Amino acid sequence: MKPEHADQPSSQGLPARLLVVDDEPRLLSSLASLLRSQGYEVTEAEGGERACELIDQHSFDLALLDLRMPGVDGFDVMAQLTGKQPDCGTIVVSGESSFAAVSRALRRGALDYIRKPFDPEELLATVESVINKQSLMRAHEHIQVRLEKSEALHRYIVNTSPDIVFMLDEEGYICFINSKVESLLGYQPEELCGQHFRQILDDRDVSKGTYALKGANITADNPRTLEVRLKTRGSQQATRHFEITAFPIDPQTWPHTGDSQIGATPKSARYYGTARDVTERKEAEAFINFQAYHDLLTRLPNRALFKDRLELAIAQARRGNEKLAVMFLDLDRFKIINDTLGHAMGDRLLQAVTQRLEKCLRKGDTLSRFGGDEFTLLLPAIHDNDDARQIARKLIRALQAPFQLGEHEVFVGVSIGIAIYPEAGENLDQLIQSADIAMYHVKGRGKDGYRFYSQTMSVDTANRLNLERDLRLALERDELRVFYQPQVCSRSNRIVGLEALVRWQHPERGLLYPGDFLPLAEETKLIVQLSEWVMDRAFRDVGDWIRNGHPDLRLAVNLSPTQVEHPRFVDNLVGRMTKQHFPPDNLEIEITENVIMSDLDQISHKLRELATVGVRIAIDDFGTGYSSLNYLHRLPIHTLKVDQSFVRAIRSGEDGACIVNAIVAMAHGLKLEIVAEGVETDEQLSYLRNLGCHQVQGFFYGPARPAQEVFKALEERSVKAVSF
Repeated sequence: MKPEHADQPSSQGLPARLLVVDDEPRLLSSLASLLRSQGYEVTEAEGGERACELIDQHSFDLALLDLRMPGVDGFDVMAQLTGKQPDCGTIVVSGESSFAAVSRALRRGALDYIRKPFDPEELLATVESVINKQSLMRAHEHIQVRLEKSEALHRYIVNTSPDIVFMLDEEGYICFINSKVESLLGYQPEELCGQHFRQILDDRDVSKGTYALKGANITADNPRTLEVRLKTRGSQQATRHFEITAFPIDPQTWPHTGDSQIGATPKSARYYGTARDVTERKEAEAFINFQAYHDLLTRLPNRALFKDRLELAIAQARRGNEKLAVMFLDLDRFKIINDTLGHAMGDRLLQAVTQRLEKCLRKGDTLSRFGGDEFTLLLPAIHDNDDARQIARKLIRALQAPFQLGEHEVFVGVSIGIAIYPEAGENLDQLIQSADIAMYHVKGRGKDGYRFYSQTMSVDTANRLNLERDLRLALERDELRVFYQPQVCSRSNRIVGLEALVRWQHPERGLLYPGDFLPLAEETKLIVQLSEWVMDRAFRDVGDWIRNGHPDLRLAVNLSPTQVEHPRFVDNLVGRMTKQHFPPDNLEIEITENVIMSDLDQISHKLRELATVGVRIAIDDFGTGYSSLNYLHRLPIHTLKVDQSFVRAIRSGEDGACIVNAIVAMAHGLKLEIVAEGVETDEQLSYLRNLGCHQVQGFFYGPARPAQEVFKALEERSVKAVSF
C-alpha cells in the first residue's frame, strides 16, 4: 500500500512529518506534545508493532524512537523504515546507553542518539539540525539530478541536431564536432578533432572558408555566415553544400572545451557554430534554374534561353561587323509517327533526333527546342552563307538514316529555313520570323531540304496567311463544293463509278481547284477537317443515288496521308459510313504508293480491316511511286489507277505506251481492275480499250461537274464523249 503524502516532501514548504515511537504512553505523549509545540506534524506509535503499521500507511520525514520495546524493538522499526522509506531519517531517544547499542543504532542509519531523560531544548535543537541537514541533502541531490538531466539534454540536442555542431580554436583547428558529421560526411568525430577545418573543405572553397574567419567584425550579433562545399570521406569529388554560421566565444566565459566528450580536444575554443546541409536546396535551385531555361525532354536550351543567346550574339556581331545565322528546323513526318506509335515513342524520337543534331554542331553554336517538333539553331560568327549551307546539309544527312523505336524502324526528315544577320533582320524577332518563313517555303516545295530567306518570301507569306485565313472561314461559311468525275466503262460508255473531287468557291478569287489550296490545307493541318467534310457530302449524294436506282454505283474518294496514318483512321471512316447509311461495298478509297510504303506494317493492317467490311482499295497514280510488286501481293488491293502522265504518252507507234502496256498486263496477271486517268482523246481511248483497260476517266468525257449535272447523266444511263 502506498503511504499517504508520498508525493509531498517537506521541502516544498509543508511542516516536517515526524513519527514518535515509545512503549511508555506518558513519555510518548510528552515527546509528541513538545514537538507539536514547534509546528511539526507528529504521529504517535505506542510500541514497535504499531510503528510498523504506520510506516506501511504513511510517509514520514523523521522518526524518533526508543530502542528497548517489547516484541518489535527499535532496531526492527529501523529495519522497516530502511526497507519501506529509505529517505526517512532516524533519531534514537532511548535509555539504553551502552556503547554496543549506540554503535549498532548508528550503523543501522540513525542520524543522532539522545539519551533519556532528555533535555527538551537539546532534543529540539537536534531535531531541527537533522531536518535542515536532510533538506540540504535533498536539495543537493535535486540539483545534481537536474544538472545531469540538463547535461544529458544538451548532449542529446547537440548529437541529434540535424546540423553539424563544431568548435574551432583561434587558428581554425577543430576542438569539438558532434556525431552528425559521421552521417553527413562519413567522418568519425574523434578523427577530425585536432585537424584544421580546411581538410574537409572542397578545394574550390578553401580560400573562401579560411578568409571568412579572419574578419574582425565577427560578433555574437553579427556572426559569420557563408556557403561552402564539404568533401565526403573517401572521395575528393563527392561534395555536399553547407551553410556555415560561426559565432565568437568569449574566453572569459568558456576558456576551453575540456576533453570529457568524444569528439573534443582540450584546446581553447575561439569559435562555435553550425553547418547545415543545404545540398537538396541547392540542387532544387539548380533544377528550377535549369527548368526555366531548358527543355526537360531533350535537355536543350528552350525558347527563352535561345533568345537570350541570340540577343547577345547579335550585339557581338554588330560590334564586330560580323554575320550570324539563325536556322528554323521542323521535322517532317513527326506528327504521323507520334500519332501512330504514341507520345512515348514520339518523345524517344525527339531525344534521338536531338543526339544526332548535336553531333553536327560547332563549339559555340546553340541548338534549341522551340516547341513540339520545331528546333532553332544559332550559328554565331559565320564568314558567309556557305558556312550555314554546310551545316544545313550536315543536319539533313544526319537524319536520313532510320531511327529504331522498339520494334519499329521510322524515317524522319527535316525542313530548314535559314536567316542571315543582318540581311534577313537586325533583331531577334525579325531573324526568327525570317527563318520560319524560309522553312515554310521548304515545306511548300516538298519538305526535307533547306532555303535561305529572301525579301520576296515576305510577299508570298502574306498571300499564304490570307489564304489560310480564308480557308478556315470557308469551312465555316460552306464555301466548299464536291464535284464528281465519272469513271466510265470503255466498251459501253456507262458510268460505273464517280470520283469525288473538292472545289472551293472563293468569294473573291472564284472557283479554286485542289492544287490551289490542298497543299496549304495539308501544311496547316486543316486537311483532315476538309476531307471529312467532303466524305460526308459525297456519302449523302452518292448514297441517295445508290438507293434510287443505281445500286452498283461506286464512289471513289482520295484520302490524304494524314488521314490514313491517323491511329483511328478505320474507326473514323466506318463510323462516317454508318452515320450516313452508306453501303461499304460501294466505296473505293484511293491512296498513293508512297503512303503505303511510309509504314507498310501499319497501313496494311488498316487496309485489311477495311477490306473485311467490304471497302475496296485502289492505288492512285500507280507507277509514280515505289511500284513494288511485293506490297501488291501483301495488301488487299482491288484496283490500279494508271497515272495520266503515262496515258498522255500514248501515241501511235511511240515507245511511251510500253509503260501502260506493262501496267495493264500486271493488273491482268494479278487479277486487279484497272482505271486509266487523264483520257482526253479518242486515240487514247481506243488504245486502252484494245489493251484490255475497260475503265477510264478524263476530259474525253468532260471535267468533274456538280452533283445536279452528274445525277442527270446517271439517269441517261450512258455518257458521250465531250458531252458530259
